[in-house]
Amino acid sequence: MSFNHFNDQGQAIMVDVSGKEPTRRTATAAATVAMRPATLADLLAGRTTKGDVLGVARLAGIAAAKKTPELIPLSHPLAIHHVAVDFEPDPGTGIVTVKATVRAVERTGVEMEAMTAAAVAALTIYDMCKGADKGITIGEIRLLFKEGGKSGTWQREERP
Repeated sequence: MSFNHFNDQGQAIMVDVSGKEPTRRTATAAATVAMRPATLADLLAGRTTKGDVLGVARLAGIAAAKKTPELIPLSHPLAIHHVAVDFEPDPGTGIVTVKATVRAVERTGVEMEAMTAAAVAALTIYDMCKGADKGITIGEIRLLFKEGGKSGTWQREERP
């Protein structure tokens, strides 16, 4: 296995993608936010003191996708064409799955942008609900799907 963010001397580098042709790139990532079911019920009913938690988390995720090169040192600045952040709440378990999809026509993939969007949206949910539930956890930030570029399409297999 080789890591392409290092040169022959072992120094960190930004990968040179200038010779690659732009192609349509898509990536979807997810993060899991677990809280008490009662906290999620209040969130979904709009009974939080901080307002529209999921609306603010959606905006935070979109903004984060656009800021990825400022946060991840070797990622390329990209002209992002689409970011969507959606939520799948499970009231019975108190789990919210955050899903972020990013698209661009670029020379490199948008996986980091999708993962950053999902992570920051999850952190925003935590921030807005932590006063009501100190035990909230964020877990399983993961890539679900990517397509475009020479490596083609990849999809995470669902666990049984």
